[in-house]
Amino acid sequence: MKYAVVIEKAEGNYSAYVPDLPGCVATGGTVAEVEAEIREAIAFHLEGMREDGVPIPEPTSKVEYIELAA
Repeated sequence: MKYAVVIEKAEGNYSAYVPDLPGCVATGGTVAEVEAEIREAIAFHLEGMREDGVPIPEPTSKVEYIELAA
């Protein structure tokens, strides 16, 4: 499965969340760090859902960049 991840610059670090997995979040000092952390967070989140017998949601969020004329 391939989930959309939103990475945002915060004060002093980066944060990431997965729109299709509420509560699945991570932080890191760099973009590379937060990407690694959110990858682990997704795996942990899905493992917990499986253990709890909760259905795993299909990825439905889509990410697009919209270019605007300057």
